[in-house]
Amino acid sequence: MSDWETLLAILGLTLITVVTRGFFLLPERELPLPAWLKRGLRYAPLAALSAVIAPEVLMTQGALISTWQDARLPAIAAGTVYYFWRRGMLGTILVGMAVFLPLRVALGW
Repeated sequence: MSDWETLLAILGLTLITVVTRGFFLLPERELPLPAWLKRGLRYAPLAALSAVIAPEVLMTQGALISTWQDARLPAIAAGTVYYFWRRGMLGTILVGMAVFLPLRVALGW
């Protein structure tokens, strides 16, 4: 691509980003949403988080994990147990990493 085409692509992507992210800020009054859409939007953050985390946890180089000797699996189990026990996000991360790091570094999982 030439410099001119690169600049045009950057400006176009900038315009699209500003319009899509600022779309709900443009009207002067709140846009009415149907009740079914409001209920569905409550699950959007969970769906997005699952879509990002699940492939990272369950796959290695585009294929499903084929062995139980993967440090991610015990770390997920420990983090999940801690979360349901204490309901703390920071503790969940710390417990998961406390299990993950020794398995990864010491055992090479």
